[in-house]
Amino acid sequence: MHSSIPNPAVRTRIVILGGGFAGLYSALHFEKTIARDPMVEVTLVSRENFVLFTPMLHEVAAGDMDLSDIVCPLRPMLKHVRFLQADVEDIDLEARQVSLTYGAHCERRVVTYDHLIIALGSESNFFGLPGVGERALTMKSIGDAFMLRNQALAMLEMATLTDDADARRGMLTFAVAGGGFAGVETVGALNDFVREAIEYYPALSEAELRLVLVHPGKVILPELNENLGRYAQAELESRKVEIRGGTSVTAFSNHGIELSNGGTLATQTLVWTAGVTPPPVLQNLPVKKERGRIVVNETLEVPGFPCVWAVGDCASIPNAGTGKPHPPTAQHALREAVRCAKNVIAAIRGTQPAPFRFTTLGQLATIGHHAGVAEVFGLRVSGFVAWWLWRTIYLAKLPTFRKKLRVALRWTFDFAFPRDLTQHVTLHGIDRVSQLLAYVRQHPVSPPPAAAEPVSATR
Repeated sequence: MHSSIPNPAVRTRIVILGGGFAGLYSALHFEKTIARDPMVEVTLVSRENFVLFTPMLHEVAAGDMDLSDIVCPLRPMLKHVRFLQADVEDIDLEARQVSLTYGAHCERRVVTYDHLIIALGSESNFFGLPGVGERALTMKSIGDAFMLRNQALAMLEMATLTDDADARRGMLTFAVAGGGFAGVETVGALNDFVREAIEYYPALSEAELRLVLVHPGKVILPELNENLGRYAQAELESRKVEIRGGTSVTAFSNHGIELSNGGTLATQTLVWTAGVTPPPVLQNLPVKKERGRIVVNETLEVPGFPCVWAVGDCASIPNAGTGKPHPPTAQHALREAVRCAKNVIAAIRGTQPAPFRFTTLGQLATIGHHAGVAEVFGLRVSGFVAWWLWRTIYLAKLPTFRKKLRVALRWTFDFAFPRDLTQHVTLHGIDRVSQLLAYVRQHPVSPPPAAAEPVSATR
């Protein structure tokens, strides 16, 4: 039997931290089960009021999709689960409390829990490299895709105005660090985007464009079979993408990016996909960690802290079959989330939680220009078939029918219409946003004192 079962006479509070795949699908399982019970309160905390379908971020950056196509609002999906839009500032496992901050003035609120599911995902890891954290773009959020698209168009616009050959060369060189899925899909989509866009810039020549993928390994896509990685590498190179294998970025400055082989690549654009790390709020938790990820047992519970669970990218989950942790992928996160929710329900009802068991179904990547690579159920495919398979599978995984239909129509129309080359945010727009943020900082309000959530079942 599970230890520390909450008193059935008191309302049971389940708090989920994180609105990504793991957090949302835990909440959706509770939505269909115990969230309707008046003696149970389920709360989802997320910094955004939507779930982002991250596998399609590169398509937004490349103008293949709109910003709203890959985000689904959380509230319409959660009729019985309470939602709080806030940042997690601190987790107190002893007191069973979570401190939240929200709003422009960082007001505070404290929520208490009986069961806590930590699903806070991961953040970009810049490894302390000089200038990289301050200058590089990333591909973790909708804002990242938004900024990369605007950056690419801004560089094309600026390059038409400069007479300085060296400056122009740096503007028309785009570098991506990291040869995993995110890096390969980003460089493939970005390459298609800028090569199609440059046709509308008569002062520029396609020959001036440089797309460079910097990867520390010998072959890109190390997660896949080596032959598929070599195929992807050859396809990208045939489309004039330079692959710098066995090399890594060591710094980013006004002169460009410095490389581990001693060279320097003149560029104003670096997209960083070369590493992730769990969020800082988890660093001081008194739990066992592996590379910053919370170590859990096979039922997804944190050892030493009954009723505390962790799933998704921020959790190190043992795989009994391989002896290694499960990889931090979306397909694992979805299933970890459901198993965790079922185990929480089992703990509340006093039954035995079940271990998490799952074998990777396959992995896919697009490499631009209607091509991809895939390894699904042991079958390896490449080219157009893999690209079509990628789109079909990820379309099916979008959370709502409305989004599925919208994206399917968008993809269909894209065969007949050119990409949208609108620069959504210009330097003037950025200046205005900066002015507004400065005003908010200069005119603070006194936040109310932190309020703990009542424990009473009569709330």
